[in-house]
Amino acid sequence: MPIHKAVITAAGLGTRVLPATKAVPKEMLPVADTPTIQYIAEEAAASGVTSITFITSRTKRAVEDHFDDQPELREVLERKGDVEKLAKINEPTELAHFSFVRQPTPLGLGHAVLMARPVIGEEPFGVLLGDDLIVHRPRPCLRQLIDVHERTGASVIAVMRVPREVISRYGVVTVDPAGQLDARTFRVLDTVEKPRAEDAPSDLAVIGRYVFTPRIFDLLETTAPGAGGEIQLTDAIRALSEREPVYAYEFEGTRYDIGDPVGLLTTSLAFALMREDMAPGVKAYLRALKLD
Repeated sequence: MPIHKAVITAAGLGTRVLPATKAVPKEMLPVADTPTIQYIAEEAAASGVTSITFITSRTKRAVEDHFDDQPELREVLERKGDVEKLAKINEPTELAHFSFVRQPTPLGLGHAVLMARPVIGEEPFGVLLGDDLIVHRPRPCLRQLIDVHERTGASVIAVMRVPREVISRYGVVTVDPAGQLDARTFRVLDTVEKPRAEDAPSDLAVIGRYVFTPRIFDLLETTAPGAGGEIQLTDAIRALSEREPVYAYEFEGTRYDIGDPVGLLTTSLAFALMREDMAPGVKAYLRALKLD
């Protein structure tokens, strides 16, 4: 079944990038000159998604405003004849049909995904997390997962190989060698959230892109709080893999983690260097630095 709907989670507190996120949603922090969440929405739209549901909280009104029309600003730019800036403010509003669902209490990623059930209904859908930006111009990461889903009819998790010394930061999958479809697609037997390096079942870490069959909602409904007292999406994926096929896909592309200050700064630098209008000035500044 074609996938036209996606969920973008944006209800977290962003404590790892305080004090920047004390009053500004972390999803609205800029990478180069664009809010991080716009890149996520652009990936969804480029993957064929036409309906995006944002899971927000009471402190995330700015996210809703960013994807809404701003008549006063638009009229000012129209009077000035500033076609370039007018196009930029219109771009996010035209990406897809948007809906917004508030998560009243921060009960975990699994609970945030469950909040989208009334909008998604009984059809497969994508999930994108705002802490991960993944760049692959020929074929976005979510599109890669959708392609696997269309081939198998199963849920699909994005994974990447990470060094053992940092594996405890991630959810990790156990895969079935006999169930491997190709060099990048593995049948999932189990998932574990943030294992110790010596206990990790593989080096395949779960990254913030998913495609789910609607059965994930039934399992999230019955998932008990896990690590941190939250409803863990990882636990529901484990239960799902016991009932129907779930695949892990080692995606193509470059992943940028913007969940901490250093990651946010270096990602912004990397994205600026990809821009023809920004790269010359940034390169000139870097050349002028006398770095050790």
